[in-house]
Amino acid sequence: MKNRFTKMAAKVFTLTMLCAAIAYSPSYAQEADDKFSMSVTLNSDQFFGFYPFFSGSYSVNEKVDFTFYGILWSGGTGGNQGSGGGWGNWTEFGVGVGFEPAEGISVSPQIGITGGNLLSSGTAGPSIFGDGIVPNLTIGLDKAKTEGEIYLGFYAPLRNEAPTGGTTLSYLHYWANFGFKASEFLSIGAHYEHLINTGGSEVTSSTDVYQWLGPYVQFSKPSGGAFARLSFGTDLVEGNDSFFKVTTGFSF
Repeated sequence: MKNRFTKMAAKVFTLTMLCAAIAYSPSYAQEADDKFSMSVTLNSDQFFGFYPFFSGSYSVNEKVDFTFYGILWSGGTGGNQGSGGGWGNWTEFGVGVGFEPAEGISVSPQIGITGGNLLSSGTAGPSIFGDGIVPNLTIGLDKAKTEGEIYLGFYAPLRNEAPTGGTTLSYLHYWANFGFKASEFLSIGAHYEHLINTGGSEVTSSTDVYQWLGPYVQFSKPSGGAFARLSFGTDLVEGNDSFFKVTTGFSF
């Protein structure tokens, strides 16, 4: 009798634990999902060409997120630099942390690594993983009536694969934009962006690649998620003309 009771108790216990696990799993999965966020954008401008971009985060605790991002650079006019005529399917992937020092303000220092040949040989050498390293910082603003972003990234070569007479390259890339949410659907603002060739193994002085300044208009889904933005204006670098940048994406 005792053995039968023990076996029955064991079955009841096992069944109870199984039911609890089944009941607990969805809530646990939902909790984990709530900690994860990601956005994907498709971008196009006359220098970098067409390039998808993604960024995501996972909440480590109430104050800090683990962040990651990737850029699938393409062959815009910038890809025609150097004797190689292309930058070797240039890509960038990075990780970092994110936190919110105040409501509506996000700060994310990250570090990325590039693949290709733009930095390691000025597009003249082999396409490699570890082409360069990219320490960068993004500061975001998202309040009820205002929005904005500041980005600063330094692109430094990790290896020297330049052929005889060639050179490595490094770049400083930064932008800032600020806008007003005219409605739940429309926002307008200004965009400034600067790309500087800061030097290389055979480059003794820095030069401005472009320096863009102009307005932007953005249309967003009122409940959040999808958006489309057009930025355009003038290029302040002598000899250059106008600029345009089109971005569409989705956050989830």
